[in-house]
Amino acid sequence: MIVCCGEALVDVLGGDEPVSVPGGGPMNTAIAAARLGAPSAFVGRVSTDADGELIWQHLEHNRVDLRAAERGPEPTARAIISLTPSPSFRFDGTDTADTALESADLSPFGPGPHIVHGGTLGMFRGRTAAVLARLAERHDGIVSLDPNVRPAVIADRQRWDYLHQRWLQAADLYRASDEDIEWIWPGRSAESCAAQLLDGRAVAVIITRGAEGATVYTAAGATDVAAPAVDVVDSVGAGDAFVGSVLASVWDLLGGNRDALAALSLADWHSTAERAAAAAALTCTRAGADPPTAAELDTALGM
Repeated sequence: MIVCCGEALVDVLGGDEPVSVPGGGPMNTAIAAARLGAPSAFVGRVSTDADGELIWQHLEHNRVDLRAAERGPEPTARAIISLTPSPSFRFDGTDTADTALESADLSPFGPGPHIVHGGTLGMFRGRTAAVLARLAERHDGIVSLDPNVRPAVIADRQRWDYLHQRWLQAADLYRASDEDIEWIWPGRSAESCAAQLLDGRAVAVIITRGAEGATVYTAAGATDVAAPAVDVVDSVGAGDAFVGSVLASVWDLLGGNRDALAALSLADWHSTAERAAAAAALTCTRAGADPPTAAELDTALGM
């Protein structure tokens, strides 16, 4: 399985009649991988409130495996977004379900090896953070990390750095945006940061730059991919679609076999990143985190 671990929340879109939309980086990534035909699971704690029911149904509708997910009475975290009179963002996430994960037991999925993916808010918030860091450290399959930094929600930078470092020591795949890199390692080039990560545990480091494409760094060298030109509606969920596509491609090539990951060629990584860039671009052509299906992606790539 591709097991995406962390938060599921709702984005509350303001207006005369506010609308709750399921969101959260790991949840979006799980759905992106599932829509591309990979066996995808979500591990996190989802509230039993109305917003939690909305999230649960959204995951079920997209055929994401929920056998290792938890339910709890804590409220659903909410990102409250208003566009009038001027754009504003408020995060309502005190003592919410996403912070209260009790365990991360992958045994319902069988022996694996599985791909474990984490990042965004689940990496550092509440009891969930320690549970998921232990999972990453003990996992014998591929571990993937997308820090997907949300500075407005990070109250304790020292704790964030500590938990990020724990994941780094376990992560075989590392994706970050250029903005993430600047926040995590201020003043350093992407090339310098990628070299440091490759000197550690990472086998591949992918730095995305929005409309300017992405670069994959490996021990064999680096390769650039362009971002397809599209009419952008919004970029919500584009990074999650990119990561979900990368994980689906890796799963297609070698499952969760950590030992085989280093054998992938630079050409393999180039085609993987090209497909992921197309998935992200398609997501940008429609409102919200709405990643493409495998058929839609194949059509866009002329396959």
